[in-house]
Amino acid sequence: MLLSIIILNYKTANLAKHCLKNILALNLNFPYEIIVVDNNSHDKMEQILKERFGAELHNGQIKFLPLRHNRGMGAGNNAGATIAAGQYLLILNPDVVVTENSIENLVDFLEKNEKVGIVAPKFFYPNKNYQPSRYRFPKIYIPAFVRTGLGDLKFGKEKIKKYFMEDVVLEGPHQIDWVRGAAMLIRKNNFQEIGGFDERFFMYLEDTDLCRRFWQKGFEVWYLPEAEMIHYYARTSQKNKWFLDIFTENTFIHIISWFKYFWKWRNFQPPFYKGGAKIAAAKEF
Repeated sequence: MLLSIIILNYKTANLAKHCLKNILALNLNFPYEIIVVDNNSHDKMEQILKERFGAELHNGQIKFLPLRHNRGMGAGNNAGATIAAGQYLLILNPDVVVTENSIENLVDFLEKNEKVGIVAPKFFYPNKNYQPSRYRFPKIYIPAFVRTGLGDLKFGKEKIKKYFMEDVVLEGPHQIDWVRGAAMLIRKNNFQEIGGFDERFFMYLEDTDLCRRFWQKGFEVWYLPEAEMIHYYARTSQKNKWFLDIFTENTFIHIISWFKYFWKWRNFQPPFYKGGAKIAAAKEF
């Protein structure tokens, strides 16, 4: 098996259904499987799979893995990886539309570049505008600039532009610090070697941490603009809303993840990013 596509569902059954239909319609030209992991959603995901994709379930092209409770993003994807038969893992959000040849381009890139451990596509919003998804590793002040009016100040704008790698052209494959986990193709053996996602991150920053540990082990992270996908991404909070939505569950989880991330990597200062600099060992907590 060449590829295992892992789709994590938490109360997104309709999105997952359309994502599956989208992938199957692509008629990928290599052996693959789709693993739908359900984070105890109670949204009839299994019933939908049986009714709409019974044949694919029967022949094993689609696998369904129900979890007894909501384990979060990292742990849910880890669970899918444990039953994956593919050489490569495609972590894919259910709100992503995969365009023609995008998966093939990602797989081909890993096939031809043995030092690359993670490669990710270029995202667009549904209106076809470019959607940022490549980043430098964040400094501790980044949340304040991104989530508050401080980002409107000249100094804040400069820091945000650097964080979002706006000074690096989008053309052609290039190395990045980390990529948003809505779609990332990963070598399974590298994923297993570093222990998968750190399950202490329930949601948010688990992708940042994963990419950082890949670099730490010498596995490169790349961005491939030639692979394009559409992401129906909706932020749970907007700039200038930090204090207004601080009591919402998602914002609270996000804040906790930021604290965990910066505490975990507190004794490590990465060099100025020049493209693929190896990441030194970090002190764990």
